[in-house]
Amino acid sequence: MKSSLFADDPEDAEHSPAERAAAASRSTWVSVGVNLALTITQVLVGVLAKSQGLVADGVHSLSDLVADFVVLLAGHHSKKDADADHPYGHQRFETAASLVLGMLLLAVGIGMLWSAARKLEAPETIATVHIVALWVAGGALIAKELLFRYMLSVAKRVKSSMLVANAWHARSDAASSLVVGIGIIGNLAGYPILDPIAALIVGFMVTRMGWGFSWDALHDLMDRAVDEQEVQAIRATLLETPGVSGVHDVRTRKMGDMIVVDAHIEVDATISVEAGHDIAVVARQRVMQRHRVLNLMTHVDPWSRPDLDHAAAAR
Repeated sequence: MKSSLFADDPEDAEHSPAERAAAASRSTWVSVGVNLALTITQVLVGVLAKSQGLVADGVHSLSDLVADFVVLLAGHHSKKDADADHPYGHQRFETAASLVLGMLLLAVGIGMLWSAARKLEAPETIATVHIVALWVAGGALIAKELLFRYMLSVAKRVKSSMLVANAWHARSDAASSLVVGIGIIGNLAGYPILDPIAALIVGFMVTRMGWGFSWDALHDLMDRAVDEQEVQAIRATLLETPGVSGVHDVRTRKMGDMIVVDAHIEVDATISVEAGHDIAVVARQRVMQRHRVLNLMTHVDPWSRPDLDHAAAAR
């Protein structure tokens, strides 16, 4: 999912860390308002209307609300400049936030599974749901789907995996509201057991998504490389640099939504050290302008032209 959203794009250079942080803050505060309203409404109506599914959906909205504040905290720290303790900056606060979001989803999902399973063990305790629960579930579905589309558009525009995680968190709540609505309809149609079954399905959905985000973030924190398409794009930019005859050993690692790159570039063996250094500087500048690269460390290797007598040239 991330690779398709964050494939190399010339527009990447248009968004500074400050712009990305501002966009994250705006969209997250919108999410805070929506999730606060939904949490209060869903839990309150769920309890009064005797719908376990709607209460579970409200708890999910509450987890979204907590997640929003985690994102705001991470966004505040990730936009800090590099310092002596963090020479590459603080971008990995975003990755850490994605890990927290994933673990939060995982915990909420497991809690939903446990609660629904307990209810299914005693089906005689399942009450008939009031129809108002259905209207609330429908309203929550619309609100969450609109929030998802808004947040994902912002995330794609500023290339933020943290915002993608939070957007899909909203989409999971939209999907859960749909399932809860179906369960409530079944309950009202004379099949009370469908309400806790809906809560069980929501629990599985949330648990699966939480595991996925946690696993991805954990790998990113362990210096996972970017996808091969982006590596090849960086390699192509290096090869297009005047004076660069070859490129090898290109290695990448993620630093939040940015990339740290190491590469060996080959230059004519007969030129001076200063000239080789200048070529490396230009190559670095070109890569950092065209790609979401935080830093490029180059190693200059000599390249021997097959049509030149290098021994004679050295004399």
